[in-house]
Amino acid sequence: MSDMPTLKTRKARAKFRAWHRGTREADYMIGGYFDRYHETWGEKEMDWFEDLLAEDDVDVMAWGLKTQAVPERFEGEMIEKMQRLDYVNIPS
Repeated sequence: MSDMPTLKTRKARAKFRAWHRGTREADYMIGGYFDRYHETWGEKEMDWFEDLLAEDDVDVMAWGLKTQAVPERFEGEMIEKMQRLDYVNIPS
């Protein structure tokens, strides 16, 4: 039996990490992004998102808001979806 976590376990851990960033703004951006898109993710997308979660919130938010250049390793469809910000649901 492998000690590697299943994709389901990885997604559960990532959801927690995405929604517990330390600031409300980062929670909405990163957690909302996870909630909107994670159901279609496979191993490759989870690798990307877990790497993103290891980055500082200030940088991730700047990439999402297009106020800072996205590092090459994060470029592509995943960050482009984040930059749409169509998943952010701010409660009143």
